[in-house]
Amino acid sequence: MTPRLILASASPARFATLRAAGLDPEVIVSGVDEDGITADSPAALATTLAELKGTAVAASAPRQATVELILGCDSVLDIDGVAYGKPGDPATAIERWQLMRGRSGVLHTGHHLILRTAEGEQSRTACASTTVGFADPTDAEIAAYVRTGEPLVVAGAFTLDGMGAAFVERIDGDPHNVVGVSVPLLRTMINSLGLFWPDLWSGRHVA
Repeated sequence: MTPRLILASASPARFATLRAAGLDPEVIVSGVDEDGITADSPAALATTLAELKGTAVAASAPRQATVELILGCDSVLDIDGVAYGKPGDPATAIERWQLMRGRSGVLHTGHHLILRTAEGEQSRTACASTTVGFADPTDAEIAAYVRTGEPLVVAGAFTLDGMGAAFVERIDGDPHNVVGVSVPLLRTMINSLGLFWPDLWSGRHVA
């Protein structure tokens, strides 16, 4: 039987990444208010937010399957030890890109995975980090990109799988992690819980 997989995130990019990897996630948004949450480092912040999201959905979503997995994720961009999430407004996005251009940052994605079975719950928490080298777009290019609205609603004010890809020159690490979920890390976490990764491939069991 294929485990039920719940994605505790509203991110279309995370959902699409999991679908492309052969999984069939069900989305339940956590409703966690990210404002005011602090941690000792950007990586710790991403992990803390992921844990809060996963835990919130686990507390509110009723059990519907024998085996259930709940995945909470959150991403932040680390530049000089400072965590940057979603800009939220055009002025902030422009300021962010003026800071980022021609430089490198580290995209941290926290993962919190909860396994629910008849025997109880287990969980795993981990963070994946990928170094991103940014291009040096002109002020006019930054303004045009911000006008699309895309950078306002994504961590770090850029995407790797959208219009922002033109402004990313280098990736050192897992590119899926930059999109919002590290598929190799997720496989490792699922295996550590005693499950078989191919069993999650849309109901097709691989012996």
